[in-house]
Amino acid sequence: MSVTAETRPLDLLADFPAIPEGWAYLDTAATAQKPRPVIDAIHRGYAETYATVHRGVYQRSADMTYAFEAARERVARFIGGKSEEIVFVRGATEGINLVAQCWAGTHLKAGDRILLSTLEHHSNIVPWQMVAERVGAQIDVVPLTADHRIDLHAMEVMLTDRHKLVALAHVSNVLGSTLDARRAAELAHAVGAKLLLDGCQAVPRMAVDVAALGCDFYVFSGHKLYGPTGIGVLWGRYDLLDAMPPYQGGGSMIDRVTFARTTYAPPPGRFEAGTPHIVGVLGLHAAVDYVDGISLDRIHAHEAALVREARTALAAINSVRLFGPDDSAGIVSFAVEGVHPHDVATILDEGQVAIRAGHHCAQPLMDHLGVPATARASFAVYNGLRDIEALVQGVERVTRIFG
Repeated sequence: MSVTAETRPLDLLADFPAIPEGWAYLDTAATAQKPRPVIDAIHRGYAETYATVHRGVYQRSADMTYAFEAARERVARFIGGKSEEIVFVRGATEGINLVAQCWAGTHLKAGDRILLSTLEHHSNIVPWQMVAERVGAQIDVVPLTADHRIDLHAMEVMLTDRHKLVALAHVSNVLGSTLDARRAAELAHAVGAKLLLDGCQAVPRMAVDVAALGCDFYVFSGHKLYGPTGIGVLWGRYDLLDAMPPYQGGGSMIDRVTFARTTYAPPPGRFEAGTPHIVGVLGLHAAVDYVDGISLDRIHAHEAALVREARTALAAINSVRLFGPDDSAGIVSFAVEGVHPHDVATILDEGQVAIRAGHHCAQPLMDHLGVPATARASFAVYNGLRDIEALVQGVERVTRIFG
């Protein structure tokens, strides 16, 4: 195959000032480093253009409001939704909690069922447990296939008309396995259930079109998409959002307030009480532009190539056990026989390789895998073969020390 602009490996390390020479940052699944355009957008937002939004009649406030709402429209185009369906939240965790409280909390009743999967992040487990306990609903858990994917055949068998909500990870934060989200939506809708997708690991590394996927809610965090912390997105079908009560009360989310009665603004304002993370939204806009400027197809191809290299190299080390499918999306989880993952990560850090070690907020998945924790390397646009070489050399050093 000839090498073209679309197939050349990415070489974008220079865009990320917080990554010093010789440091292999392999913890992007936890949080991505920030490119210069995002940093510049945040700096301009605070140093040059800052003002409140939605309230001021002076020009700078109007300009900032325009920029804020332009970011909403940009995010909507990025995921194939409409601007009035984009709710800015603090992160995916808040987005899931919002749906749990405002949709599930008002629609579910005793005897109803919620369907999750074995590989879910705690943020896509605990909020559903909380609402289930409150209303008397039950939670069922879809198992995994032999290659660590959500078993959609089992899901089809398990679903009944008592299931009202299905909540699944689009891409696993531990295994990197990708859900056939369109099929999951078809299965959920066949029994009248709504589908929420946790897109934290999907949005930074593959094209997402919520309309094509057919889901009902979609959530992701800005900081995993090369944007700021403290900002995230809940997308929901407008008819569902419009029928939901507010999540919090306060300024901006109202239509009319009297001591006798308050009426609420239409979505998305209804769910954005108080002064928003204004500059965080500007940073998210810059992050979306940055990713789109590279193209998600190129990012996906780049990360897929790194995953293949890493899995092949690690598999050649006898004491290493790999988790997840061979085509995992940007993530490689592994264990070194006889060595706790925290020790693996500590030794790698001594060699300037940063990975994550622990249960990754997925303790039920760790129980399923039969391990207390895993080591996890996760890739991004700033990684290259040099980082895989450093990772493998570090793991080989681990095996020598504990061999």
